[in-house]
Amino acid sequence: MIEIAALAASAEGPIHWLDLGLKPGIDLGFFTLRYYSLAYLAGIVLAYWHISKMIKAPGAPLAQRHADDLFFYCTLGIIIGGRLGYATFYAPELWAEPGELVKLWNGGMSFHGGLAGVVIAMSWVAWRGGLNLLRVADYVAVCVPFGMMFGRLANFVNGELWGRVTDASIPWAMVFPNAGDMPRHPSQLYEAGLEGALLIVVMLWLFWRTRARYRTGLLVGVFTLGISLARFTVEFFREPDAQLQEFAVRTGLSMGQWLTIPLILLGLALVVRALLRPELGSGKPAAA
Repeated sequence: MIEIAALAASAEGPIHWLDLGLKPGIDLGFFTLRYYSLAYLAGIVLAYWHISKMIKAPGAPLAQRHADDLFFYCTLGIIIGGRLGYATFYAPELWAEPGELVKLWNGGMSFHGGLAGVVIAMSWVAWRGGLNLLRVADYVAVCVPFGMMFGRLANFVNGELWGRVTDASIPWAMVFPNAGDMPRHPSQLYEAGLEGALLIVVMLWLFWRTRARYRTGLLVGVFTLGISLARFTVEFFREPDAQLQEFAVRTGLSMGQWLTIPLILLGLALVVRALLRPELGSGKPAAA
Protein backbone atom coordinates (compact mmCIF):
# COMPACT_ATOMS: atom_id res chain seq x y z
CA MET A 1 0.00 0.00 0.00
CA ILE A 2 2.92 2.36 0.74
CA GLU A 3 4.38 1.66 -2.69
CA ILE A 4 1.03 2.40 -4.32
CA ALA A 5 0.73 5.66 -2.41
CA ALA A 6 4.22 6.70 -3.46
CA LEU A 7 3.53 5.95 -7.09
CA ALA A 8 0.26 7.84 -6.89
CA ALA A 9 1.96 10.88 -5.43
CA SER A 10 4.77 10.96 -8.00
CA ALA A 11 2.89 9.98 -11.13
CA GLU A 12 1.38 12.57 -13.41
CA GLY A 13 -1.00 10.01 -14.91
CA PRO A 14 -2.64 6.85 -13.61
CA ILE A 15 -0.67 4.13 -11.86
CA HIS A 16 0.23 1.17 -14.04
CA TRP A 17 -0.33 -2.15 -12.30
CA LEU A 18 2.65 -3.64 -14.15
CA ASP A 19 4.93 -1.04 -12.54
CA LEU A 20 4.14 -2.44 -9.11
CA GLY A 21 6.15 -5.58 -9.91
CA LEU A 22 3.46 -7.92 -8.62
CA LYS A 23 3.49 -11.60 -9.48
CA PRO A 24 0.62 -14.13 -9.23
CA GLY A 25 2.61 -16.46 -7.01
CA ILE A 26 5.92 -17.86 -5.79
CA ASP A 27 7.85 -19.67 -8.50
CA LEU A 28 9.24 -22.88 -7.01
CA GLY A 29 10.72 -24.00 -10.32
CA PHE A 30 8.55 -27.06 -10.80
CA PHE A 31 5.39 -25.34 -9.53
CA THR A 32 4.01 -21.86 -8.94
CA LEU A 33 2.47 -21.45 -5.50
CA ARG A 34 -0.23 -18.94 -6.30
CA TYR A 35 -1.17 -16.19 -3.86
CA TYR A 36 -4.82 -16.84 -4.69
CA SER A 37 -4.54 -20.31 -3.15
CA LEU A 38 -2.46 -18.98 -0.25
CA ALA A 39 -5.13 -16.35 0.46
CA TYR A 40 -7.81 -19.00 0.90
CA LEU A 41 -5.50 -21.12 3.03
CA ALA A 42 -4.52 -18.16 5.23
CA GLY A 43 -8.14 -17.11 5.70
CA ILE A 44 -9.28 -20.61 6.66
CA VAL A 45 -6.38 -21.28 9.05
CA LEU A 46 -6.74 -17.87 10.75
CA ALA A 47 -10.50 -18.42 11.08
CA TYR A 48 -9.91 -21.83 12.68
CA TRP A 49 -7.37 -20.36 15.12
CA HIS A 50 -9.69 -17.54 16.08
CA ILE A 51 -12.84 -19.63 16.52
CA SER A 52 -10.79 -21.99 18.73
CA LYS A 53 -9.94 -18.96 20.84
CA MET A 54 -13.54 -17.69 20.86
CA ILE A 55 -15.01 -20.93 22.21
CA LYS A 56 -12.82 -20.62 25.31
CA ALA A 57 -14.64 -17.40 26.24
CA PRO A 58 -17.86 -17.54 28.32
CA GLY A 59 -21.09 -18.28 26.48
CA ALA A 60 -19.69 -20.53 23.77
CA PRO A 61 -22.35 -22.70 22.07
CA LEU A 62 -19.88 -25.30 20.77
CA ALA A 63 -16.84 -27.30 21.83
CA GLN A 64 -13.45 -27.79 20.18
CA ARG A 65 -14.61 -30.95 18.42
CA HIS A 66 -17.35 -28.91 16.76
CA ALA A 67 -14.80 -26.27 15.73
CA ASP A 68 -12.69 -29.04 14.17
CA ASP A 69 -15.71 -30.27 12.20
CA LEU A 70 -16.52 -26.72 11.09
CA PHE A 71 -12.93 -26.26 9.88
CA PHE A 72 -13.19 -29.34 7.67
CA TYR A 73 -16.72 -28.96 6.32
CA CYS A 74 -16.62 -25.18 5.89
CA THR A 75 -13.38 -25.52 3.92
CA LEU A 76 -15.16 -27.91 1.56
CA GLY A 77 -18.16 -25.59 1.44
CA ILE A 78 -16.06 -22.55 0.55
CA ILE A 79 -14.16 -24.33 -2.22
CA ILE A 80 -16.97 -26.36 -3.76
CA GLY A 81 -19.71 -23.78 -3.23
CA GLY A 82 -17.54 -20.88 -4.37
CA ARG A 83 -16.50 -22.60 -7.59
CA LEU A 84 -19.93 -24.01 -8.45
CA GLY A 85 -21.51 -20.64 -7.66
CA TYR A 86 -19.09 -18.91 -10.02
CA ALA A 87 -19.88 -21.40 -12.77
CA THR A 88 -23.62 -21.00 -12.21
CA PHE A 89 -23.90 -17.22 -11.97
CA TYR A 90 -20.89 -15.89 -13.85
CA ALA A 91 -19.45 -18.50 -16.23
CA PRO A 92 -22.04 -21.14 -17.22
CA GLU A 93 -19.72 -22.36 -19.99
CA LEU A 94 -17.56 -24.00 -17.31
CA TRP A 95 -20.24 -26.65 -16.80
CA ALA A 96 -19.43 -27.94 -20.28
CA GLU A 97 -15.71 -28.10 -19.45
CA PRO A 98 -15.22 -30.13 -16.24
CA GLY A 99 -11.45 -29.92 -16.68
CA GLU A 100 -11.58 -26.12 -16.47
CA LEU A 101 -14.16 -26.18 -13.68
CA VAL A 102 -11.74 -27.81 -11.24
CA LYS A 103 -8.84 -25.43 -11.98
CA LEU A 104 -9.29 -23.29 -8.87
CA TRP A 105 -5.80 -21.85 -9.23
CA ASN A 106 -6.96 -19.93 -12.30
CA GLY A 107 -9.34 -17.89 -10.15
CA GLY A 108 -13.07 -17.58 -10.41
CA MET A 109 -14.89 -17.99 -7.08
CA SER A 110 -18.31 -16.66 -6.14
CA PHE A 111 -18.88 -15.07 -2.75
CA HIS A 112 -22.56 -16.08 -2.84
CA GLY A 113 -21.70 -19.66 -3.80
CA GLY A 114 -19.10 -19.89 -1.05
CA LEU A 115 -21.62 -18.47 1.41
CA ALA A 116 -24.16 -21.13 0.42
CA GLY A 117 -21.49 -23.81 0.89
CA VAL A 118 -20.64 -22.52 4.36
CA VAL A 119 -24.34 -22.41 5.37
CA ILE A 120 -24.76 -26.03 4.28
CA ALA A 121 -21.61 -27.00 6.20
CA MET A 122 -22.74 -25.20 9.36
CA SER A 123 -26.18 -26.77 9.10
CA TRP A 124 -24.66 -30.23 8.88
CA VAL A 125 -22.36 -29.70 11.87
CA ALA A 126 -25.15 -28.12 13.94
CA TRP A 127 -27.62 -30.91 13.12
CA ARG A 128 -25.13 -33.67 13.81
CA GLY A 129 -23.99 -32.09 17.08
CA GLY A 130 -27.43 -30.99 18.30
CA LEU A 131 -26.36 -27.32 18.22
CA ASN A 132 -28.30 -24.12 17.65
CA LEU A 133 -27.53 -23.19 14.04
CA LEU A 134 -27.87 -19.44 14.55
CA ARG A 135 -25.49 -19.48 17.49
CA VAL A 136 -22.95 -21.47 15.50
CA ALA A 137 -23.37 -18.99 12.65
CA ASP A 138 -22.69 -16.11 15.06
CA TYR A 139 -19.27 -17.53 15.86
CA VAL A 140 -18.37 -18.42 12.28
CA ALA A 141 -19.44 -14.96 11.04
CA VAL A 142 -16.84 -13.24 13.23
CA CYS A 143 -14.07 -15.15 11.42
CA VAL A 144 -15.18 -14.89 7.79
CA PRO A 145 -13.86 -11.34 7.08
CA PHE A 146 -10.27 -12.60 7.43
CA GLY A 147 -10.68 -14.72 4.34
CA MET A 148 -12.57 -11.99 2.50
CA MET A 149 -9.71 -9.54 2.97
CA PHE A 150 -7.01 -11.99 1.90
CA GLY A 151 -9.03 -13.11 -1.11
CA ARG A 152 -9.57 -9.56 -2.40
CA LEU A 153 -5.92 -8.70 -1.91
CA ALA A 154 -5.06 -11.80 -3.94
CA ASN A 155 -7.40 -10.57 -6.70
CA PHE A 156 -5.41 -7.34 -6.78
CA VAL A 157 -2.07 -9.15 -6.84
CA ASN A 158 -3.38 -11.24 -9.75
CA GLY A 159 -4.44 -8.08 -11.60
CA GLU A 160 -7.98 -9.44 -12.02
CA LEU A 161 -11.52 -8.29 -11.26
CA TRP A 162 -10.55 -4.67 -11.84
CA GLY A 163 -12.87 -1.71 -11.49
CA ARG A 164 -14.73 0.50 -13.92
CA VAL A 165 -13.09 3.21 -15.98
CA THR A 166 -12.62 6.39 -13.95
CA ASP A 167 -11.19 9.89 -14.17
CA ALA A 168 -7.40 9.79 -14.47
CA SER A 169 -7.21 12.72 -12.04
CA ILE A 170 -8.06 10.34 -9.19
CA PRO A 171 -4.65 9.71 -7.55
CA TRP A 172 -5.18 5.97 -7.20
CA ALA A 173 -6.61 5.36 -10.69
CA MET A 174 -4.86 2.35 -12.20
CA VAL A 175 -4.26 0.77 -15.61
CA PHE A 176 -4.55 -3.01 -15.41
CA PRO A 177 -3.15 -5.50 -17.92
CA ASN A 178 -5.75 -6.97 -20.31
CA ALA A 179 -8.11 -4.11 -19.42
CA GLY A 180 -7.11 -1.57 -22.07
CA ASP A 181 -5.28 1.71 -21.56
CA MET A 182 -7.99 3.51 -19.61
CA PRO A 183 -7.50 4.21 -15.88
CA ARG A 184 -9.76 2.19 -13.60
CA HIS A 185 -10.79 1.93 -9.98
CA PRO A 186 -8.70 -0.62 -8.04
CA SER A 187 -11.98 -2.04 -6.78
CA GLN A 188 -10.25 -5.11 -5.35
CA LEU A 189 -8.70 -2.84 -2.71
CA TYR A 190 -12.08 -1.23 -2.00
CA GLU A 191 -13.48 -4.70 -1.35
CA ALA A 192 -10.50 -5.73 0.78
CA GLY A 193 -11.07 -2.61 2.89
CA LEU A 194 -14.84 -2.80 3.25
CA GLU A 195 -15.59 -6.54 3.13
CA GLY A 196 -12.40 -7.41 4.96
CA ALA A 197 -10.59 -4.87 7.15
CA LEU A 198 -13.64 -2.84 8.23
CA LEU A 199 -15.73 -5.90 9.03
CA ILE A 200 -12.82 -7.47 10.91
CA VAL A 201 -12.72 -4.44 13.21
CA VAL A 202 -16.52 -4.36 13.65
CA MET A 203 -16.96 -8.08 14.26
CA LEU A 204 -14.01 -8.41 16.66
CA TRP A 205 -15.18 -5.37 18.62
CA LEU A 206 -18.72 -6.72 18.88
CA PHE A 207 -17.57 -10.12 20.06
CA TRP A 208 -14.80 -9.16 22.48
CA ARG A 209 -15.99 -5.76 23.73
CA THR A 210 -19.77 -6.11 23.90
CA ARG A 211 -22.35 -8.73 24.88
CA ALA A 212 -23.39 -9.31 21.27
CA ARG A 213 -22.64 -13.04 21.48
CA TYR A 214 -25.44 -13.39 24.04
CA ARG A 215 -28.04 -12.22 21.52
CA THR A 216 -28.69 -15.13 19.20
CA GLY A 217 -28.30 -14.14 15.55
CA LEU A 218 -26.95 -10.64 16.16
CA LEU A 219 -23.37 -11.30 15.05
CA VAL A 220 -24.33 -13.19 11.92
CA GLY A 221 -26.96 -10.54 11.20
CA VAL A 222 -24.45 -7.69 11.45
CA PHE A 223 -22.00 -9.62 9.28
CA THR A 224 -24.61 -10.42 6.63
CA LEU A 225 -25.89 -6.86 6.54
CA GLY A 226 -22.40 -5.34 6.57
CA ILE A 227 -20.84 -7.48 3.88
CA SER A 228 -23.92 -7.20 1.68
CA LEU A 229 -23.97 -3.40 1.86
CA ALA A 230 -20.23 -3.33 1.22
CA ARG A 231 -20.55 -5.60 -1.81
CA PHE A 232 -23.54 -3.67 -3.16
CA THR A 233 -21.61 -0.40 -2.86
CA VAL A 234 -18.36 -1.64 -4.37
CA GLU A 235 -20.22 -3.11 -7.36
CA PHE A 236 -20.80 0.48 -8.55
CA PHE A 237 -17.01 0.74 -8.99
CA ARG A 238 -16.29 -2.82 -10.12
CA GLU A 239 -16.34 -3.79 -13.79
CA PRO A 240 -19.06 -6.42 -14.40
CA ASP A 241 -17.82 -9.75 -15.76
CA ALA A 242 -17.49 -9.51 -19.53
CA GLN A 243 -20.25 -12.03 -20.17
CA LEU A 244 -22.63 -10.14 -17.85
CA GLN A 245 -22.08 -6.54 -18.97
CA GLU A 246 -25.18 -6.57 -21.17
CA PHE A 247 -27.17 -7.97 -18.23
CA ALA A 248 -25.98 -5.10 -16.00
CA VAL A 249 -26.91 -2.51 -18.63
CA ARG A 250 -30.32 -4.08 -19.20
CA THR A 251 -31.29 -4.45 -15.53
CA GLY A 252 -29.53 -1.38 -14.10
CA LEU A 253 -27.64 -3.45 -11.53
CA SER A 254 -24.87 -6.02 -11.74
CA MET A 255 -25.42 -9.71 -11.05
CA GLY A 256 -23.54 -9.30 -7.76
CA GLN A 257 -25.91 -6.54 -6.67
CA TRP A 258 -29.05 -8.51 -7.51
CA LEU A 259 -27.72 -11.51 -5.58
CA THR A 260 -26.88 -9.25 -2.63
CA ILE A 261 -30.29 -7.60 -2.17
CA PRO A 262 -31.88 -10.67 -0.47
CA LEU A 263 -28.86 -10.85 1.86
CA ILE A 264 -29.32 -7.22 2.89
CA LEU A 265 -32.91 -7.98 3.85
CA LEU A 266 -31.91 -11.17 5.65
CA GLY A 267 -29.19 -9.41 7.62
CA LEU A 268 -31.55 -6.63 8.66
CA ALA A 269 -34.18 -9.17 9.76
CA LEU A 270 -31.63 -11.09 11.85
CA VAL A 271 -30.41 -7.91 13.59
CA VAL A 272 -33.95 -6.74 14.41
CA ARG A 273 -34.92 -10.22 15.63
CA ALA A 274 -31.87 -10.43 17.88
CA LEU A 275 -32.39 -6.99 19.41
CA LEU A 276 -36.06 -7.63 20.13
CA ARG A 277 -35.33 -10.82 22.04
CA PRO A 278 -33.78 -11.05 25.52
CA GLU A 279 -30.14 -11.88 26.06
CA LEU A 280 -29.22 -15.47 26.80
CA GLY A 281 -28.94 -15.97 30.55
CA SER A 282 -31.01 -12.87 31.31
CA GLY A 283 -33.53 -14.85 33.32
CA LYS A 284 -36.18 -14.45 30.62
CA PRO A 285 -37.02 -17.14 28.06
CA ALA A 286 -33.94 -17.68 25.90
CA ALA A 287 -34.03 -16.94 22.20
CA ALA A 288 -34.35 -20.00 20.02
